[in-house]
Amino acid sequence: MPIKVLPPDLASKIAAGEVIERPASVVKELVENSLDAGASRIVVEVAGGGTERILVTDDGEGITPSELETAFARHATSKLQSQEQLDAIATLGFRGEALPSIAAVSRLTMTTRPPQSGSGQRIAIDWGIRSANGAQGCPVGTTVEVSDLFGNMPARRKFLKSNSTETGRVQELVARYALAYPSVAFQLVSDGRRSLTSSGNGQARETLLAVYGSEAAEDMLEVHGEDPENGYGVDGFISAPNLHRSNRTYMAFFVNRRWIQSRMLSFALEEAYHGLLPERRFPLAAINLTVPYSEVDVNSHPAKREVRFHQEGKVFSALQRTVRAALIADSPVPPLQSPSGSSSAMNPYPVGSQSYFPRTVFSGQQQGTFSGPVDAAASIAAPPPLKVVGQVKLTYIVAEGPDGMFLVDQHAAHKRILFDRIQAKEDAERPGESLLEPAMVDLSPAQLEVLQKNQEMLTHYGYRLEPFGVDSYLVRAVPSILSEQDPGQGLLNVLDMVAFEGLLRQQEDILAASIACHSAIRAGKSLSEAEMRSLLEQLEATTNPHTCPHGRPTMLHFSSFHMEREFGRR
Repeated sequence: MPIKVLPPDLASKIAAGEVIERPASVVKELVENSLDAGASRIVVEVAGGGTERILVTDDGEGITPSELETAFARHATSKLQSQEQLDAIATLGFRGEALPSIAAVSRLTMTTRPPQSGSGQRIAIDWGIRSANGAQGCPVGTTVEVSDLFGNMPARRKFLKSNSTETGRVQELVARYALAYPSVAFQLVSDGRRSLTSSGNGQARETLLAVYGSEAAEDMLEVHGEDPENGYGVDGFISAPNLHRSNRTYMAFFVNRRWIQSRMLSFALEEAYHGLLPERRFPLAAINLTVPYSEVDVNSHPAKREVRFHQEGKVFSALQRTVRAALIADSPVPPLQSPSGSSSAMNPYPVGSQSYFPRTVFSGQQQGTFSGPVDAAASIAAPPPLKVVGQVKLTYIVAEGPDGMFLVDQHAAHKRILFDRIQAKEDAERPGESLLEPAMVDLSPAQLEVLQKNQEMLTHYGYRLEPFGVDSYLVRAVPSILSEQDPGQGLLNVLDMVAFEGLLRQQEDILAASIACHSAIRAGKSLSEAEMRSLLEQLEATTNPHTCPHGRPTMLHFSSFHMEREFGRR
């Protein structure tokens, strides 16, 4: 077939398809325009899932009559004038594609009035062709009405979901931007019913209340971390570990207050909760990352849903460390679930019971910035004084505290003790324990790769290794806490654990945790009362006595209130 230039109407429909996928896409573009226009109030109305009608009204700066038609020309924008601005985009919209793309696949009417004009202007466009234009009285701001969306593209329309599903997508979008802009009043009306209202008074927790409801909002923790030197920051809210959902729908991420979707950020958030949530459960979050505009590419996705970071590792670490520090600062001893299930995961401390680990709010000013290792020790309450009662299944230490019973996992507790000892500077710099006879180990390709990547760190922690052939090494010294174990097998176990968890955590933490894990006392080991008492005393002095270095809890709490309730005394 001969090469030909596409007809303008067909080219417009194809271009529109990149920007406008469904009704929520229209709402996204119009709401972003309203925010860029400095609106303090935005009302969104949808009918029929958005295909019948979408109405977005704002009180922003409006468009002057002389520029109204130009606004619907492709690539026309007031937000981008130079290459320098393209390299550091500071607005939500910038391509000049939204209005012409929407107008190409709908019947669109816009009424707008800037503050300096005595009257407004109205323009109507049907399927990309102007049908009316003229003066019209209206308040300051802009109103855009979109009807019969995809009426000229039946193939696109038939692939939309049900009205309720499409309405749900619109509601999700409006809710996300309400969370990102708490000083803007949002209102969403779906088929005549008001489904979301935010006050716009700047109180972020009030917006959480409007979006997530009172019960969830009360269990959200505020997070804040910043690094003034490079301009990175993390702000927002996350759920306490006792509040979680069955999917990722309630995880909202913003970059410079632009709502985005990012598997990397989702992974960083989930990693911060590692060991604190049940399997296949996910936290709630509304987090804004402040990143220098020059460090993020917002022009990498046609619909601007995804962005690219120039330094992904730095962003990942900033989010993970800030959230993890907030969770550590907040972490209580988890409540023990009763056989009848009466202890609700949503309310770990029933009315009348006392938690010895009060909830705190993490902030970068309180505990340092995320640019270095997380240091939340000052905010973590030590366990209450515990009296050893005995041992269950040669695995758990039973102890009595001021408010009930505690079960302590002896392996997890010892792992935390050893991890802190390994991480301590004075211990980490001590030479390893030399072996009388070197141990030879044969390494798999994966183990060999891990060893070579971490050779310097292994030496730092006390290993002394020498190459011996193509894929073998001689172990001449091991960390002192591993001196009583098989040196060759111990090294292989450590390398395997680092390989397994290497995608999840900072390498140094993995290595220290792996060494601690393979030297900690195991389940099935009988402990004397003195040994159990010593273990609990050492655990109290650690930086985070509530979790092991892999995030698992070290102890569970069965409160006096809970026991009395289960035995019918309350």
